[in-house]
Amino acid sequence: MSKTENEALIANLSESDKDELVLRLWRDLQNERAHVKALEQRLAQLDGAGPAASPLLRKLQAASVGGNRGTASAAAGGRRLGSWRNVFGSTFLFVVAGAGAIAFAADYGIGKYQSYRMDQSRLAALQLQHAAYEGLFVELVKVDYEPDEKSYRVTMRMTNSEPDRPVFVMQTPWRVFEQSGLSWKEVPARSATGETVSVVKLSGSHLYESVFEPNLKDYAELIPGYMHIRFESSSLISQRSDPEDDIIERTDRYYVYLKPHGADDEAIRKRMNYKGDPPVYMPMPPH
Repeated sequence: MSKTENEALIANLSESDKDELVLRLWRDLQNERAHVKALEQRLAQLDGAGPAASPLLRKLQAASVGGNRGTASAAAGGRRLGSWRNVFGSTFLFVVAGAGAIAFAADYGIGKYQSYRMDQSRLAALQLQHAAYEGLFVELVKVDYEPDEKSYRVTMRMTNSEPDRPVFVMQTPWRVFEQSGLSWKEVPARSATGETVSVVKLSGSHLYESVFEPNLKDYAELIPGYMHIRFESSSLISQRSDPEDDIIERTDRYYVYLKPHGADDEAIRKRMNYKGDPPVYMPMPPH
């Protein structure tokens, strides 16, 4: 059988078969060594028997040489099997170590990527929050009478203080509430342009106008002769035109004292001890 065939045969053996083969070869080797030792002792006895024993001595010596060859061959086979077992064991350990290293590297890489994505998400959320609150200012510009002598027009301005970082603002018409007693009651209001929803790319300032009609008869007079009015708006703000979950809702509220249509300015001046013409509205801080 050739060396290649031997290697193929060994490669097909299971670990238990390899162990059994090595044990059997070891026993055969021990038996051969015992046999050789017995022959050597016999040769020593015959060597002292004189010339008559010479033919038998030569045969025994020849047999001894052959036995040594067999012993050497068996030992070589055992060494080859031991080498193959070492190769198989080393390969297995290398594969296990390599697989462990790959798994560790993959887990480490996934962890780093997830951490990076979380950091990016937190940074984007902070940037959006800054843009929606610290970067945007809403102010009441004015409130005017409408020609129908029952409605008013309120003008608001929204300004992006960071024009190099535009934001997209979706806004519905301002809601208007009028105080009656201790409660607030909503009154009719609409966008001056008739839009129900508007989306603006804001890199500077933008004006919003709403028309409203305070129609309560029993309105509260915290200041003599004036109604107490609250304006409220809700805006959706994003840094992208097609946002997904990167949206912030911002709510703004403003309060004014509003003079009714047809109010008696002279009566208001007397009640308030006010000099000059009483204004249409007086802005108040948030409360």
